[in-house]
Amino acid sequence: MIPNIESIAARLRVRHFRLLVAIDEQGSLLRAAETVAISQPGATKALQEIEEAFGSSLFVRTNRGLRPNELGHCIIRYARLIYQDLAHLREEMEGILDGHGGRLAVGTIMGAVPLLTDHLTQLLERQRAMRIEVVEDTSAHLLDLLDKGRIEIAICRTSVSARPEAYIATQIWEEQLAVVANAHHPLVGRPAQLADLTTSTWIVYAANMPMRRYLEQEFQSQGLHFPTELVETTSAFATLSLLQRNPEFVALLSTEVAQVLSRTKATTILSIDLPARSEPYFLVQRRDRSLSPAARLLSQQLLEMRPSESHPLRSSMT
Repeated sequence: MIPNIESIAARLRVRHFRLLVAIDEQGSLLRAAETVAISQPGATKALQEIEEAFGSSLFVRTNRGLRPNELGHCIIRYARLIYQDLAHLREEMEGILDGHGGRLAVGTIMGAVPLLTDHLTQLLERQRAMRIEVVEDTSAHLLDLLDKGRIEIAICRTSVSARPEAYIATQIWEEQLAVVANAHHPLVGRPAQLADLTTSTWIVYAANMPMRRYLEQEFQSQGLHFPTELVETTSAFATLSLLQRNPEFVALLSTEVAQVLSRTKATTILSIDLPARSEPYFLVQRRDRSLSPAARLLSQQLLEMRPSESHPLRSSMT
């Protein structure tokens, strides 16, 4: 039986996690001991302490050294994350002491990338030495990263969560959508309707994602069967590449992303009216956690967008 978290935390030290990473990299306890600058007996004792703390053997002993078993691979993966987090902690402390605000990890859905990058550019003009990590993914995955503390804030939607009350979400942008296609698509330059695209291959988000739900509802409201030829991706680059290589493919994207892709001259926005609105973007943070100075700076900047830059803001406690 695996010990409880209090027992594990009481028995392990940072040096234990560093040793696990070294063993995985070196494949040998002797070479791992040299890497972390301890004696082989010391490394042997530390490994025994680790396995006792987790209540299980983590390595298979072979003639060639140590090979992680399934549990070992799992724990080593988290050991790397813990050690990486310590490096990020030190980095952020340096930044705070140097007066440039430290490190910021922020997430965004694809449609909000242009909005976020505009504001990050402005922020970096004020805080040039700030270290920033940007994660682009679906709302569901971004909320998971928020829960785990891998990012501090995200521009996404909380409607995909089973626990929306866990977040503070503030509306910051009303999304408008466009249908994008290859510049040589047969409908380029012609008024068109969704009915003209029922047999097209659509590049879409996964099922149950807000953008996918919107598209399905739009087809349904017009009495049309939803297309069966689909390619699912959350990547703007993959979408662009697919559209470039396939003249009859189409994709539903935010107008901002569609305009960015159209600058390549390889894609264009089709003249199709989409009357309904999709869900707006929200600036989201965990309700039970405070923000770092860097995250507060970006949040303040996003929430202070002028009406000419955004639709009116609306706070939400969901």
